Amino acid sequence: MTPHERRASGWLASIVALRLFGLFSIFPVFAIYGRDLPGGQESYLIALAISIYGFTQGLFQLPFGAASDRFGRKRIIVIGLLILMLGSVVAAMSTTIVGVIVGRALQGAGAVSAAASAFIADSTRAEVRTKAMAMVGAAVGVTFAVALISAPPLTAWIGLSGLFWLTAALAMCGVIIVVWVVPSAPLQPQPAETLRHGDVLFDPQLLRLNLGVFVLFICQTAIFIVLPTQLVHLGHLPSPQHWMVYAPVLLVSFAAMIPPLLAAERRGKIREVFLGAVALLFVAMLAAPFAASAALTGLVIFLLLFFIALNLLEALQPSLVSRLAPPHLKGFAMGVYNTTQAFGLFLGGVLGGTLSKRFGDSAVFYVCAALTAFWFVAAWSMKPPASKHKS
Repeated sequence: MTPHERRASGWLASIVALRLFGLFSIFPVFAIYGRDLPGGQESYLIALAISIYGFTQGLFQLPFGAASDRFGRKRIIVIGLLILMLGSVVAAMSTTIVGVIVGRALQGAGAVSAAASAFIADSTRAEVRTKAMAMVGAAVGVTFAVALISAPPLTAWIGLSGLFWLTAALAMCGVIIVVWVVPSAPLQPQPAETLRHGDVLFDPQLLRLNLGVFVLFICQTAIFIVLPTQLVHLGHLPSPQHWMVYAPVLLVSFAAMIPPLLAAERRGKIREVFLGAVALLFVAMLAAPFAASAALTGLVIFLLLFFIALNLLEALQPSLVSRLAPPHLKGFAMGVYNTTQAFGLFLGGVLGGTLSKRFGDSAVFYVCAALTAFWFVAAWSMKPPASKHKS
């Protein structure tokens, strides 16, 4: 990658990361601190506050992506970040769970991931675009790790409203980065007759990846409806100390994912590593109710398996989308991918809250295991893109 490509890809990946911090940071704390708000005693409202972000983000990903084609990437990304900042301020100033839900909905409406991905495609050559898109996947994984580790002690220090104010400040930082730091890239419009969006929407390979990210984020959101309270009640670990579990687990999981990730790219084992990660996710979900019976030790083992699978899949899937999509529709393909991801976030929160309230925490893990099994079957016939290296 040239210096220009590294600079553009790195800073745009950081924009995606800044947005997602506002989502991920409440995962490990809201199920606990949200109950102190009027109306927060209802599990479904807690779940809605966490997941409504994904619903509005899903609604606006494609419109924002299309608008960026017409009006310019930077302008649309700045507008999205300002909407994120507005939603964060609303949530920070709210004194009821309903107000937080409204703020979270506004946060999600500033959906600029597709526009940022299209900006990366504009700024990079085809032969290095996979690396650039993989940077976005890595940024998502690192953001999730940082949010899980930092959010519990941070919320204990500055409170839930402080967490939303921090998100607003990060959004403003994002605006500054986009306007003054990210290098401009020329728009590359395509003739209208070449734009066949059905090539993206109904391509079997891309459908498998969109299904995959949908299931992955259902599981990711659903388990964090129940996991923080399990760490409190089963692990006897108060929320400000949850980082002591997340930090070592995440560090070990990042180290454990490196050998299979290298094998996937360098030895042409993308399909094998991808299916192995989905299978590991299934095993983790199926074993979680039994692991919980061992209290903190069991929960740590579950988290380790879960994060190894999650980190691998979040690194592989965006890269695969960028390599499999038609060259002139990569931005639209990332928009569809981000939309299904966002709806997975929304449905995961609703599903996790509903299952937990009606059938208990174990039902959340069993349903996630069933969804993951379906994903594995659907992904079995995937055809990975041609490897640059011979195995």
